[in-house]
Amino acid sequence: MEARKVRRLAGEAGRSTLRALGDLLIGVGTAVLALGALTWLIAVAVTSLIGIGLPLVPSALRGLHAAADVERARLSRRGEEVLTPGPPPRRWRAALADPATRRELGWAARHATLGLLLGALGLQLPAWAVRDGTFALWWQLIPEGDRTPGLALWTVRDWPGVLTVTLLGLCWAVVTVGLTPAMARLQAGYGRRLLAPGPETDLSLRVAQLTATRAAALDAHAIELRRIERSLHDGTQNRLVATTVLLGAARRMLTRDPAEAEALLERAQSSAELALAELRAVARGILPPVLADRGLAGALNGLATASAVPCRMEVDVPDRCAASVESTAYFVVAEALTNIAKHSGATQATVEVRSGGARLRLRITDDGRGGADENGGSGLIGIRRRIEALDGALTVTSPPGGPTTLEVELPCGL
Repeated sequence: MEARKVRRLAGEAGRSTLRALGDLLIGVGTAVLALGALTWLIAVAVTSLIGIGLPLVPSALRGLHAAADVERARLSRRGEEVLTPGPPPRRWRAALADPATRRELGWAARHATLGLLLGALGLQLPAWAVRDGTFALWWQLIPEGDRTPGLALWTVRDWPGVLTVTLLGLCWAVVTVGLTPAMARLQAGYGRRLLAPGPETDLSLRVAQLTATRAAALDAHAIELRRIERSLHDGTQNRLVATTVLLGAARRMLTRDPAEAEALLERAQSSAELALAELRAVARGILPPVLADRGLAGALNGLATASAVPCRMEVDVPDRCAASVESTAYFVVAEALTNIAKHSGATQATVEVRSGGARLRLRITDDGRGGADENGGSGLIGIRRRIEALDGALTVTSPPGGPTTLEVELPCGL
């Protein structure tokens, strides 16, 4: 048990580090955009003092706004959506008085400096870890004067020095695992604070978002009703019709051929039992009773046991969530495991469920062929609609060749 826990913690640390490095790498790109937009804005402001740059003010503001929108899109892919406050004012006086533009300017100044520094350092740390950690493999292949560790503090001349550099590489690896997630959170944190619409923003933005969420909820509800209707019409109704026909035939045969009537009654009983089983299946599809009986952890462990692909389930949800949230989480995992069995060609799936900060987080990973496409009939559209109906978020990462990862966030307070 302890070894399994250590492996789980090591795997989580590795995934968190890789995810943070990816975020920092993309953050470097948006920091370069912020630096370019800020430089252009400063140049326009300086030249506007003599009147030359005034016609260029709208283009400078558009550039700042475009860079901020790229950062909003990046942040929205990793969590709650960061809404755009609307187009910036075109005139510089109105822009100076606009709180959203001032916050974007503050973000650009911070991201072009602190964000760029965090990104560069976050990418340099693993480079030093790899360079110094593998130093023993290649140090004799380079000229003696160039045999230095990552920081080039001294020249290595013997094996004790090589051992020191290797230990330094391990230290860099530990620092990378320990610091890069915090650096990525810091880089994203001020972006979320400064780029989110402020209290003065027109409430129509939030109304539009809620309208879209409500439309997704209604669509999901309509799809669910059609599914239940098809199940009742194509399955249960046909069984009941067949049962009625068999009972009528048995009643007519009762006096003429009791043996044949008994056979018909047996068939009618079998048909009624099948209809009852299909009704139970439809009822379970509406709200699985296993959720009420065993809770979310027990229900998901049951899905893992019945999965066609070997599935490792890790559930850490100490408190119960709302029934709608647990039901959505259950159906998301069930649909994801079905998709994995049908489309991915995977040999192993992993489902991790955690709760914290009034959010329920799901992470579903498989080692299949990847390339999952929401428009390719993979069931991802249905999953997204269920999640958006609760104002949740879904992130799909599925490069060709795999692995495929679904990250889901659901609010627990519904």
